[in-house]
Amino acid sequence: MTDRILLRAGHVLSMDPAVGDLPRGDVLIEDGRIAAVQPEISADAEVLDMSGRIVIPGFVDTHRHTWEASIRGVAPDATLDDYFVDILDTFAPLYTPEDVYAANLAGALECLNAGITTLVDWSHINNTPEHPDAAIQALTETGIRAQYAYGSANTSLADYWFESKIAIPGDDVRRIRAKYFSSDDGLLTMALATRGPGFCVGDVVTSEWALARELDIPITVHVAMGRLAGRFGMVKQLNDLGLLGPDTTYIHCCYLHEDEWQMVADSGGTVSIAPQVETQMGHGWPPVMAAIEHGLRPSLSIDVVTTVPGDMFTQIRAAFGAERARLNADCWQANMPVPETMLTARQMLEIATRNGAHVAGLEHRTGSLTPGKRADVVALDATALNIAPVHDAASAVTLCADVSNVETVIVDGVIRKRDGRLTADVARARQLVEESRDRLLAAKEAKAKEAKPSA
Repeated sequence: MTDRILLRAGHVLSMDPAVGDLPRGDVLIEDGRIAAVQPEISADAEVLDMSGRIVIPGFVDTHRHTWEASIRGVAPDATLDDYFVDILDTFAPLYTPEDVYAANLAGALECLNAGITTLVDWSHINNTPEHPDAAIQALTETGIRAQYAYGSANTSLADYWFESKIAIPGDDVRRIRAKYFSSDDGLLTMALATRGPGFCVGDVVTSEWALARELDIPITVHVAMGRLAGRFGMVKQLNDLGLLGPDTTYIHCCYLHEDEWQMVADSGGTVSIAPQVETQMGHGWPPVMAAIEHGLRPSLSIDVVTTVPGDMFTQIRAAFGAERARLNADCWQANMPVPETMLTARQMLEIATRNGAHVAGLEHRTGSLTPGKRADVVALDATALNIAPVHDAASAVTLCADVSNVETVIVDGVIRKRDGRLTADVARARQLVEESRDRLLAAKEAKAKEAKPSA
């Protein structure tokens, strides 16, 4: 029997130029696929009334350390340098597989609740072989579309982040690939989360890139952020090693040199920008316009909920505000008018949806409300006072809406949030992540006591 859902009479922002915007439109979903987007559709289907709703593709978060949901808000004033010590050298070594499961479960549900239907889970917490299994199990249970990016262990800052000689374990990556990702057509896909040059010695970098390409999985790496990595010339080093390619996503990119931008563009690489983290923690200015000016399609990501909110609305506004502030200041200083290429609210919606799918390697599947793509759809309540009255639907989404407006979330044709409430067992997820928090705090305290010299 065909499973059909009809979203009726919403303001549809398809983000597909061929489909366009429909101020009053219907979206028909059949067996998890978008079957039609038209002004009016008649079909035997479960009808969801979208009157007063703005219907958009689900947001795509192209880089989140989901395992950190257990320690949400623990480092509100941290810089990037603080993060390495306070998170990677303090909490990460204490994480058990149970902590990873709890955090990924709560973190992925947080995404769905906020209208993020696709997530790149940058999982650099694989302290044992059981850790990746726990992370993947949680992602699977939530029903989110995700790219699981297998990262290194984090049991010692010195061992894993300062010219590390320890490569990600190839045998375990191969095990995970064979066990969970033998096909690339599922709701979950796989990538390799590498640390890159400067953080690792050249032999490790080369071996990890070779591993990803052996397994035909994409690569995702942080580059050119903050006082430390901003001086590594990481993309240039990768180019010198002959490793650049279209399979690689470069995260942050705040201090890329001009020639490095060109290297990324010429090699077909993609870019993920985490604007709230970058402006707040000292990574550098979010380089959204720099990416666009080099012919790239930048995407947005949350990065760490230890320090910033976990929703896409925050990222959209952080990027929009930071880029326009930077450009306005430069133009004022030069006594020049602002250029016509200033970022627009509409562009930000495209960056958060279609561009995100492009960067995650999933644009053929998601990112726009295009007939034939999988049905990842979000409906926002535009009758709420923080949105109404709507003059421009795209700006209503990017500059007015927040998580409270996310009323309906559909992933792969399955309703994951209905009438403003997740369909999952939220109470269980909250209990597990709170228990994880308590366990980690107790372990941190015990470790601190052990480290104190005896009187």
